[in-house]
Amino acid sequence: MKLTESTQTLINNLEPYPLTLGDRFLQLTKLLLPNAEFRHSLFPKLAHLQALSPGKKKKYWELETTLKFRDKSLPLLLSSPLVLAAGGNKTGKNLPYFHAFGLGGVCVGTATAQATEGNPYRPRIHLLPEDKAILNAMGLNNPGVEAVAKAVDLHLGRSHAKKMALGISVGETPGTEESDQKIKEVVQAFRRAYRAADWVEINVSCPNTGSQRTDWHKSYLATLLTEIMQIRKNLAPRKAVYIKLSPDLGQHALDQTLDLVNQAGVTGLVLFNTFPLERARFLDLKTTPLPSVSADGKRGGISGSPLYKNTLPAVKYIKKQLPHLSIMAAGGVDHGAKVLELLLAGADLVQCYSVFAYRWNAIHKMNKELLEALTKKGFSSMEQLYESR
Repeated sequence: MKLTESTQTLINNLEPYPLTLGDRFLQLTKLLLPNAEFRHSLFPKLAHLQALSPGKKKKYWELETTLKFRDKSLPLLLSSPLVLAAGGNKTGKNLPYFHAFGLGGVCVGTATAQATEGNPYRPRIHLLPEDKAILNAMGLNNPGVEAVAKAVDLHLGRSHAKKMALGISVGETPGTEESDQKIKEVVQAFRRAYRAADWVEINVSCPNTGSQRTDWHKSYLATLLTEIMQIRKNLAPRKAVYIKLSPDLGQHALDQTLDLVNQAGVTGLVLFNTFPLERARFLDLKTTPLPSVSADGKRGGISGSPLYKNTLPAVKYIKKQLPHLSIMAAGGVDHGAKVLELLLAGADLVQCYSVFAYRWNAIHKMNKELLEALTKKGFSSMEQLYESR
């Protein structure tokens, strides 16, 4: 799957971004606080400060989104189609304040059945500024699904009042070896997350735990999805269930996975997770050599701008194959014009996170850019765009 000539031209025209005063302040912050994981831990506090700041951020009613699902899951109401991807807020702290960033939703986690510290080595996060990318090998560190679900329960009402939807991403606890135990743990996490969140994502593609990825084992994946969706039949109310895939699946593997997803009857897909470090040669990165993360070189995933060349063609292809599936696009989304392209290609929502490391007030800028691009295409609202597809 390749980019169209118009899309490649779009990317070339958007990069590099002209630095604003805020972007320069962001660069200074990274110099003063060089530990990327420490900066990551401050993200919920930054959301709180942003919400308390006296300056009022413009709201774009035209971007308000009511996402309805073909499988009759509960609709989602969002003030913007931009959602914070899993990994941005691992604990569920300060969730209502994330509306101040301009987000329409947050996916918390990935949460596992048991609390985990993640990978033992440090550092676990590296910025790749030449590529506007991040190398992440944190390893699903989280306080456990019970703590995450309680946080979402606590903040759901206030978040909804801000027109912000909350999802939870769940996965197996790293280090779990037996297939039956893996399924048991994912199911346990799913049940608890489902009770709290507006939607649930099943992370079957994390590349930074050292464990074998679920999306490479088709029989196991089929069993897991079948059990998850069978459980969903007996839970009320009906909520959306998404499966998060990896961007490095080949055409044959992707088609096989799509067959399993379609047979299981899931609501939709998140396209995609981070790109596995051990296969980074396929991304044509400017950064060489890549920073050392783990001794075996098999832990770590790359997110950020280079992934867009995989994201857009995949959204187009999958939407054509399975038009009934809802798609949340994720990977390399750092400009409002890209958001619109993904929406026109068939994505319902667009997730992002790495852009926060490179653009000051990133989501507010992207909302503005999206509205400008939307207007140029002749749309007066998100609802009109959805109806046109």
